[in-house]
Amino acid sequence: MPERDLTYGEAVNAALHRLMEELPETLVYGEDVAVPGGVFGVTRGLRKQHGDRAFDTPISESAILGSAVGAAMMGRRPIVEIMWADFSLVALDQIVNQAANVRYVSGGRLSAPLTIRTQQGNAPGACAQHSQCLEALFLHVPGLRVCMPSTPQDAYDLLVTAVHCDDPVLVIENRTLYFGAKQQVQVGGPVRPMGGARTRRPGSDVTVVTWGAMTDRVLEAAEALAGEGIDAEVLETPWLNPFDTGAVLESTRRTRRLAVVHEANVTGGFGAEVVARVAGAGVPLLAPPVRIGTPDVRMPAAQTLAQALVPGPDRVADELRALAGQETPR
Repeated sequence: MPERDLTYGEAVNAALHRLMEELPETLVYGEDVAVPGGVFGVTRGLRKQHGDRAFDTPISESAILGSAVGAAMMGRRPIVEIMWADFSLVALDQIVNQAANVRYVSGGRLSAPLTIRTQQGNAPGACAQHSQCLEALFLHVPGLRVCMPSTPQDAYDLLVTAVHCDDPVLVIENRTLYFGAKQQVQVGGPVRPMGGARTRRPGSDVTVVTWGAMTDRVLEAAEALAGEGIDAEVLETPWLNPFDTGAVLESTRRTRRLAVVHEANVTGGFGAEVVARVAGAGVPLLAPPVRIGTPDVRMPAAQTLAQALVPGPDRVADELRALAGQETPR
């Protein structure tokens, strides 16, 4: 299988080129997607190579998503970009009431093979209206698939899988990852199955479940704790729907301690669902599970304040250290 040295953003671009070459029914469109090549350069070259199958739209998320639902129902596989995840809220009706319902309300006669690419999370200058992490909102909606790649390989593989899916899929990227270090990415291989978790670091003292941009921070925290004799197992779940509950249960049954780390606000975050599934399975934990996330406040524009809110390696390490030292009295 060929390999290329790619950044996260370049891996997304490579996947888009492959999909447009292999699937003539694909369309790629959104605000500043075609001629400018995307606000982050991720869609660069698509218009030149694939012509008017890549095109720019007016600034109207409702129009982008509404047209994509109709195109998907009529046999296309649109890949639409919503520039910031926050802007998807403008088109919630099209996503939640329309795309997610197509298969059900048609009695299975129709489907909506629609892929929505967006990015979220805090970055310098993002402030309150460009930094929200909204995965839990969409995970509450039956009929939507949701994934959050954290590596260049995942950015490539998950997008390819999403576009081949016959249901609507939300691919949530992170702009802090677009321009990171290049990594070897296998390209052109078979379409990978949807779902599944993976152990990014084996351990025996505590299970840490995470996804998206938090993964690298959790791994950094786990390596720091290893020097203190605390062995944290880092379990990454790139697919949040479908979610690999079995992998989480298997790990927590061994470590008997659980922490979930995400960038989204703690209250109502998907971490609560992960904890609930472990509790519902009756896993005998040695200490109460911990949810590590951003406090329930709006994101300030000042980056020093924002960095104090979003979980970083030091804070994650502190909370895992405390968890590893706890044991519920019998």
